[in-house]
Amino acid sequence: MNAPRDWLDAVRWNDDGLVPAIAQDAATHRVLTLAWMNRLALERTNETREAHYWSRSRSALWRKGERSGHVQHVREIRLDCDRDAILLVVEPLGGIACHTGRERCFYRRLDGGEWHTVEPVLEDPVTVYGHE
Repeated sequence: MNAPRDWLDAVRWNDDGLVPAIAQDAATHRVLTLAWMNRLALERTNETREAHYWSRSRSALWRKGERSGHVQHVREIRLDCDRDAILLVVEPLGGIACHTGRERCFYRRLDGGEWHTVEPVLEDPVTVYGHE
């Protein structure tokens, strides 16, 4: 086995060759997002120390912030006890992790059997991406 890639082989990839990756703000410890990584995304993240993910909708590798400028600098990469989930401890640039223009993707809270938006849009997603 090739020694530099042993760490990638330790990950329990799902049947699609993906693993869920949680991005957590290094300063606030708030969970920013859940995304997916394939081997190349995890390898590039480790090499560049910038978060790279796999887009299931586009079937493409992408670097967080490549369009928006909201880059996630990676301080730590952790693997959970079952080896089937990744935690990225990141320093987010621009304070926005969600494509909706919010700080994080977890902006809805269940209350009384209904989902309520409880966090504001910080930047218009149309301005950033050209669409919501």
